[in-house]
Amino acid sequence: MKTRLLPTVELQTGSSPSVTIIWLHGLGADGHDFEPVVPQLGLPDDLDIRFVFPHAPSIPVSVNGGYIMPAWYDIKHTDIGYEQDAHGVIESARMVQMLIDREEMHGIPSSRIILAGFSQGGAMAMHVGLRQGEALAGIIALSCYLPLAETVEKEMRPETLKTPIFMAHGVNDPVVPYTLGENAHNTLQSLGYSVAWHSYPMEHSVCHEEIIRIGHWITSLLSDE
Repeated sequence: MKTRLLPTVELQTGSSPSVTIIWLHGLGADGHDFEPVVPQLGLPDDLDIRFVFPHAPSIPVSVNGGYIMPAWYDIKHTDIGYEQDAHGVIESARMVQMLIDREEMHGIPSSRIILAGFSQGGAMAMHVGLRQGEALAGIIALSCYLPLAETVEKEMRPETLKTPIFMAHGVNDPVVPYTLGENAHNTLQSLGYSVAWHSYPMEHSVCHEEIIRIGHWITSLLSDE
């Protein structure tokens, strides 16, 4: 079956964007979820960015009684690290890759593309970002974990070791336990990735201080000298 291009919410901070940030939402949300974050990032006016917020497909989610909702892959158990939906992760990865490819066809090189996500979206951002043939400008992984962690060392591309990673997690997260995020950070560091790790006294969410820090991180990656 042919993979389809995901529907998206898109906005630009300037008329001629030279940077793309593809931002993936969490389970049950949609592409509008992180749209309000853009003006809160405090990015410089001369940094023209296209933000792409895709909508995940709607599928039955086992842990929610088979209820159909936007999801990047199925969650089979409350213990999200157990019996992961490898097929769903791989299928969604193809859809996200199409968005990256589209931006490159629009003239945005991989070195000016950031892949970001929250929760399930953050897990997908890491899964896709570590398997690129060329380094991305960065990966932002918020309140998430490393999906299919047992395959990462075999499937990661050496080019991606140049991709900086920003990770953040709430120490009181009841949905994605803090230890899962911390384990992902430790795994990535052991593989040779440069990871900026931040923790906040919050649950499964984002906070103002975190958003500001993300804005500073993006600016430091992309602003000209």
